[in-house]
Amino acid sequence: MKDKHYLMIPGPTPVPPAVVAAMCAPMIGHRSEDFQALHKNIVAKLQKLFQTRNEIFILTCSGTGGMESAVANTVSPGDKVLTLAGGKFGERWTELARQYGAEVIEEKITWGTCVDPQVVEERLAQHPDIKVVFATQNETSTGVVNDIESIGRIVAKTPALLVVDGVSGVGGIEIKVDEWHIDILTTGSQKSLMLPPGLAIQSVSPKAWKVIEENKSPRYYFDLLKARKQYAKWNTAYTPAVSLFIGLNASLDLLFEEGLDNVYARHKLLRDATRAAVRAMGLQLMTEDSCASPVVTSVYAPEGIGADDIRKVLRQEFGITFAGGQAQLKNKIFRIAHMGYAGKMDVMVAISGLEMALHRLGYPVELGAGVRAAQQVFLGVQQ
Repeated sequence: MKDKHYLMIPGPTPVPPAVVAAMCAPMIGHRSEDFQALHKNIVAKLQKLFQTRNEIFILTCSGTGGMESAVANTVSPGDKVLTLAGGKFGERWTELARQYGAEVIEEKITWGTCVDPQVVEERLAQHPDIKVVFATQNETSTGVVNDIESIGRIVAKTPALLVVDGVSGVGGIEIKVDEWHIDILTTGSQKSLMLPPGLAIQSVSPKAWKVIEENKSPRYYFDLLKARKQYAKWNTAYTPAVSLFIGLNASLDLLFEEGLDNVYARHKLLRDATRAAVRAMGLQLMTEDSCASPVVTSVYAPEGIGADDIRKVLRQEFGITFAGGQAQLKNKIFRIAHMGYAGKMDVMVAISGLEMALHRLGYPVELGAGVRAAQQVFLGVQQ
């Protein structure tokens, strides 16, 4: 059946039918009372998800647009910033900050490992004039989740802001904006939030507003001061993606209906089953258990077989799409996403397909070994 397809990439992710149905509702005016009521309702739900009392802004752009907004509003030319670059998206903070004229101290972290909070403390002590620390909650390119709580505790003792990329993690990995001292958290719609691409969402702390108000970088569409002027009226500075707002409202309802604790536990269970299956097939995981992402698992291809060859067989023969490696990891790893609208049987399909693809390519996999390992995790059976 050519139409049957399984999307197992870290964005865009599958969209639940209830969210698709919600977005098919008749259009409403973006300056109407209906939209204002919708906007207010969504922000209240997002504050609960983010665990914050801060204002939250929903921008019509990609996750990278949200990252650029965070930089454009906090970095003036010549400002010294610290970027924690342990993957492709950590490096994106570096690229954005340089584009806005910052003096960037880039802390390079070995890909596949997490940020050592002690290093952050040392860099801040060495450079007390650092204005912003840019961190990544979930490094999608490697499958690493970072200890934002510890980093936030360290940064909060200094004048620096903590800006966090939560694009792929928020909605699948718990985050506590206020308790963890996150000054700007930015996320995107198309990953754990179970929506199509097109929205970036940001929370802004009082500490961040003081910097934003004095910032000298030119900006127009991404000017959060303009967004704040409209916020009191539950409007947006420019035309919002109304249908995506409606979809976001529906996806948030699904998260709260499941219960956030259950959502986070589900993602960890899917991670654990995926990692157990990979090990049972004799493959090498890229990350240690201590920093393994709950929403995406990165796996090295076996020696002599290209990761892209595995992905090609999966896609063409079995209708399963995995993500590939980026930059220096291209054709070396494949990435299995289990984020957002994902459950146990999605992992079972992914693992079964992977076993068959490896068999097709001549890898001596024991068919059923990975499937059995995943089943044992799901059933709570001692391995």
